[in-house]
Amino acid sequence: MQTITIDWDHPIDPKPGRERDHVQDYVATGGLDGHLWHGVPTLLLTTFDRATGRTARTPLIYSTDADRHIVLAADWGAPEHPAWYRNLTAHPEVRLQVGGAVFQATARTACPAERDVYWPAMAALWPLFDDYRSAAAPREIPLVIITR
Repeated sequence: MQTITIDWDHPIDPKPGRERDHVQDYVATGGLDGHLWHGVPTLLLTTFDRATGRTARTPLIYSTDADRHIVLAADWGAPEHPAWYRNLTAHPEVRLQVGGAVFQATARTACPAERDVYWPAMAALWPLFDDYRSAAAPREIPLVIITR
């Protein structure tokens, strides 16, 4: 079995625009500028990109439950799963930045019972998630649980 060396310290950021600006401000200020985005908490998720062999960083709205971070692979209601989700299903080891804290974690797709518990909390945090779910149909938006 071949060992993969992952460069977590030099990820690819989103394409130029608001999302990249958000990520760069978040990193530059240690989360002081960017952790709260439109009044909701965001984290930076870094995944191993299965296509390029590099790491890629994405800002996501999150909630917590004990030591777990919960995110949705909504991609604004797109018909396909976002690249970051496809990456973590192939390689579940990820890196998170939550505010100033940066740490390794493991991601997995929630089971149906967990999805029933966490979806309402995520939609209460960001009501547009329900709109994204309608727009994405018939794709089911994955709910992802990330554990340190």
